[in-house]
Amino acid sequence: TWIQMSEKSSSSDEDVDPESGQPVELGGILSKWTNYIHGWQDRWVVLKNNTLSYYKSEDEREYGCRGSLCLSKAVITPHEFDECRFDISVNDSVWYLRAEDPEHRLQWIDSIELHKAESGYGSETSLRRHGSMLSLTSAASALSSTSTSSFKKGHRLREKLAEMETFRDILCRQVDTLQKYFDNCADAVSKDEFQRDRVEEDEDDFPSSTRPDGEFNHNNNGSKEKLFSPASPKGMNGIDFKGEAITFKATTAGILSTLSHCIELMVKREDSWQKRLDKELEKRRRVEDAYKSAVNELKKNFSNDKENTFLINEDEFFDAVEAALDRQDKIEEQFSLSQSEKVRIPRLTPVPPNDVYSTIGTHRFASKVEEMVQNHMTYSLQDVGGDANWQLVIEEGEMKVYRREVEENGIVLDPLKATHAVKGVTGHEVCHYFWDTSVRLDWETTIENFNVVESLSDNAIIVYQTHKRVWPASQRDVLYLSAIRKILATNENDPDTWLVCNFSVDHDNAQPTVRCVRAKINVAMICQTLVSPPEGDKEISRDNILCKITYVANVNPGGWAPASVLRAVAKREYPKFLKRFTSYVQEKTAGKPILF
Repeated sequence: TWIQMSEKSSSSDEDVDPESGQPVELGGILSKWTNYIHGWQDRWVVLKNNTLSYYKSEDEREYGCRGSLCLSKAVITPHEFDECRFDISVNDSVWYLRAEDPEHRLQWIDSIELHKAESGYGSETSLRRHGSMLSLTSAASALSSTSTSSFKKGHRLREKLAEMETFRDILCRQVDTLQKYFDNCADAVSKDEFQRDRVEEDEDDFPSSTRPDGEFNHNNNGSKEKLFSPASPKGMNGIDFKGEAITFKATTAGILSTLSHCIELMVKREDSWQKRLDKELEKRRRVEDAYKSAVNELKKNFSNDKENTFLINEDEFFDAVEAALDRQDKIEEQFSLSQSEKVRIPRLTPVPPNDVYSTIGTHRFASKVEEMVQNHMTYSLQDVGGDANWQLVIEEGEMKVYRREVEENGIVLDPLKATHAVKGVTGHEVCHYFWDTSVRLDWETTIENFNVVESLSDNAIIVYQTHKRVWPASQRDVLYLSAIRKILATNENDPDTWLVCNFSVDHDNAQPTVRCVRAKINVAMICQTLVSPPEGDKEISRDNILCKITYVANVNPGGWAPASVLRAVAKREYPKFLKRFTSYVQEKTAGKPILF
C-alpha cells in the first residue's frame, strides 16, 4: 500500500491542518474485497472531509468515485487474525480492506478515527467551516448539471435521500457556525451600548475639553464622541462571515438540486407504476373473462371432490387427511433408512455453462418465461415483514414461512412465501438440484410419477406429474413449464441471482383426465450466494459461503376442499419440504468443488 499525506506524523495533532483545523486528506492504494469471483482488488482510496471514497485507480479519479461512506456513524473493526485487514461498516454496508503491512493499517485506522471524531456536533472544529468553499460550490453545481444523467445511470431514490442526509449534517454545522458569529456580533453590540452609557454618565465628571485616556473627542458640531475600535466580523474567533455565507448558499443550492432530482425520480416512478397498473387491469379483465368461461368446468371437478366429502363432516375430513399424511411420513422414513444403507452410484448430470442460464431462450414460451422471471425478481424478493397482509405462520431458526389468506368462490388460493439461509451451498447448486429432473424423486416424496413432456431448451422443460392421493380428497396432477435462469448483478458488490420458476401451461400431449383434478401452480425458488472473505491468502471454502433462499408458491388446487384442511396441510408440509430439500443439497455437495 502506498500512502500520501499533506503532512506525515504519528501525532494526531500534526494530522490536523493548522489553517483550517480539519484533518488532512489521506490517499493511497488498499486492497478491497469485491466479490467471490474477483476476490481482493487494488483500489485507490481517499479519506477527505469525513468521507471515505474509492476509485478503480488514481488515474480514474476524474471520472468519479465507485463508492463512498460517510464516517459519522461508521464502525471500524481491525481483523482478529489478519494483521493487515480492517473492516468498515455503516448500517448494512460493509467494506473489507487490507493494507500492505500492519503499520499502514494502523495509520489508516488512526486517520479514519480522527476524521470520525472531528465530524461530531459540538467539537471544536465543527464551528469552523466544513470543507473548502470551492469544493462545496463545485459539488453543488455538478449535482445540478448531472441530475438527468444520474437518473439514466440508475441512481435510486434511496441514494438521493442519503445525499440529503449528508447535506443536512453539513448544513447543521454551518448553522452552528453562523449562529456563533451572530452571538458574537450581539455581544459586541451590547458591549458597545454599555460603553456609550458609561460615557453619558461620566460627562458631568469631566470637562468637555478634556479627553482622559483618549476616550473623548470633539466633532464639528461641538458634541463628544467616544473613541473605541468597532468589532471586526473577521476577527470574531477567526470566523469568515462572507465565506460562511457563500458556503451556506452552496449547501442550500445542493439541497434544492437534490430535492429537484428526488421529485423527478418520484414523478417517473409514479408514471411507471401507473403503466403497470394499467397493464394489471387489462390482465385482470382478460382473466375474468377466461374465468367466467371456466366456471362450468370447475363445477364438474367440484362434484368429483364432493362425492367423497358429503358423507363426512369437516372434522372427519381433517382427521382423515392427518392420518393419511402420518402414514406417508412413516413410509418416507422407512424409505430414507433403506436408501442410506445401500451403496448408491452417483448420477452425474452434465451442467451447461453459465452463459446458457443467462440468455433468453428462443422457444415459443420464451416471452412468457421472461415475464414470469421479471415478476418474481420484482415482487417475490420484496420484504413482507412489515406487510399486514402477510402472516408469519412458522419460524424455525433461519426459516420463516408467511401466508396471505385468499379465497375465490370457496377455493383456497393462499400465496405462501418462505425465506431461509443455508450454509455451505451456493445458489447455483440449490437451483440446479431443484430443477434437475434426474434427481427429483430423491428428495420429492409427494410425487407418484412424472415425465418430461417436451425439452424446450437447455434451461427450460415442460413436465407432467401426478401427486400421491391424500384420501378423501381427489388425486391431483400438474402440467408446468420449469425454467432455470441466472440473473447477473448490475453492481460488482452485489451477488448474482439464480432462479427456478415453475408455472402451469397447456400442452397437446398432456390433456386433463377424468382420473385427476388438474391443479395450477406458480412457484419460484430464488437464491443468492453470499461469500465472506477468507482469512489471509486462503482459498474460498464452503465455510465462507451462505445461500439466501426465497421460495414462493401460488397454488390453485383446482377443486373444492375445506379451507381449514388446506391451510393446516400447507402449514405442516411446506417447512418439511424446504428442510428436506436443503438438507439433500448439503449432503450432495459436501466434499465436492463449489459450483458458483
